[in-house]
Amino acid sequence: MNSAGLYTAYKTKVQKIADVKYASAVLQWDQETYLPPKGNDFRGRQMATLNEIAHQQFTDANLGALLLDLNAKDDLSPAEKRNVQLSLEDYNRNKKLSSDFVRKLSEAVNTSYHAWAKARSENSFATFQQPLHNLIQLKKQEADMLGYDQHPYNALMNDFDKGLTVSTVDTIFSGLKPQLSLLLDSTRNKTPVDNSFLQQYFNKDDQWKFGIEILKRIGFDFEAGRLDTSLHPFTTNFSSMDVRVTTRIDEHDFGNMTWSCIHEGGHALYEQGLPSEQYGLPLGEYCSLSIHESQSRLWENCIGRGLSFWQHNFKLLNTLFPKQLNNLTAQQFYKGINKVAPSLIRTEADELTYHFHVMIRYEIEKMLIEGNISTKDIPSLWNEQYQKYLGVTVPDDKSGCLQDIHWSHGSFGYFATYSLGSMYAAQLYAAIEKEKPSVEKEIACGNHGGIHKWLQNNIYQHGRYFSSEELCKKATGESLNPTYFIDYATKKFNNIYSA
Repeated sequence: MNSAGLYTAYKTKVQKIADVKYASAVLQWDQETYLPPKGNDFRGRQMATLNEIAHQQFTDANLGALLLDLNAKDDLSPAEKRNVQLSLEDYNRNKKLSSDFVRKLSEAVNTSYHAWAKARSENSFATFQQPLHNLIQLKKQEADMLGYDQHPYNALMNDFDKGLTVSTVDTIFSGLKPQLSLLLDSTRNKTPVDNSFLQQYFNKDDQWKFGIEILKRIGFDFEAGRLDTSLHPFTTNFSSMDVRVTTRIDEHDFGNMTWSCIHEGGHALYEQGLPSEQYGLPLGEYCSLSIHESQSRLWENCIGRGLSFWQHNFKLLNTLFPKQLNNLTAQQFYKGINKVAPSLIRTEADELTYHFHVMIRYEIEKMLIEGNISTKDIPSLWNEQYQKYLGVTVPDDKSGCLQDIHWSHGSFGYFATYSLGSMYAAQLYAAIEKEKPSVEKEIACGNHGGIHKWLQNNIYQHGRYFSSEELCKKATGESLNPTYFIDYATKKFNNIYSA
């Protein structure tokens, strides 16, 4: 068979496997949004079966032989060649895990997720402790099966950002901590920012209307997606033409829903922007979770917490909530939503203290995978670290170590990508401003077309073709440089806390 025929056979096989994976993803989305409680056990079985089938199909020896044949061909297009190379990498990685192990892991994630949801409702980590322990033992096994250099956590971080290591993250965080501390100290001696207007009563239906409209305004295509609610906001996709966003609403905290929508909207724009003709293939998938987080943080912070954005959208806000925002200006609103203050909840944290939330989780995860602590140690260690880094007292498990969904999904190695995403976001936004000096004026007029075009050309269209570092260098001219984030944050918060 010639190269064209072989490539068609490869494409058909991996797209069918993608169909199975996305069918499982639909079930998981439903699990976190609409599934009735009594359906939990059977849903876990259904997802485990689909994940096992997908793994069996993807590790089939015939597919491996096909990938090796194609990889040796020299007449494929660059895109075709890259798809084959990446699929072969994925194949070799997945071959290290047995289908039985994949099923066990899927079942453990299902049990863990429902235990976490129950633990949150009971405000008791004890309910989650044993299922989480069981899941962590499987993640340790996974790290051993996959193999690693120097640290078992490297094998798990590699799932979210290929090549990311403990050494790299430790170096970045050790350089970031003192600079963040200096910035935090500089805000403490200035006139406090008032954000009390965010903690009034905001009707949930009106908040929902606002969230829908904001998503539309930043470019989310509701004919290729939808918005729902969940315990923890998330974005998932089943193709670039079906991208689901969730948020959560607190009637006494306006910021909760608003920035969840904008953050998840940034993720969704990336998914909707991926090339649909590459469905099921590596070039139809996102580059990495670090780059994915750069998209959510860029829209949430660089744009959504910017003055220009609210110069355009504040009128809509006033229309829906005239009583709550009476006599408030867009400038006052802008300052309030950027108030710097240590807090309990990561997703509600300001841009400076946010990274301490991430570092705490990162350090705890490393110790769990190393075996230096066990799950029973998590609540006390969590509370100690929050007192040490942020000076806040954690009152209960729900607002402490139960606040994130990630561990219940087995997503160990994910959290560092949030901070890396913020740094990539600042660097990408600096590149946008350099190329388009009028971008802030365009945002103030509600025009995001220039940003969409830049992101489409520099990020979305490439899929997984490049690594995070390669993509950053191609888009900005240099590798990841945390200085861009520090410069961005220093300029922003010196302006907000100018007196």
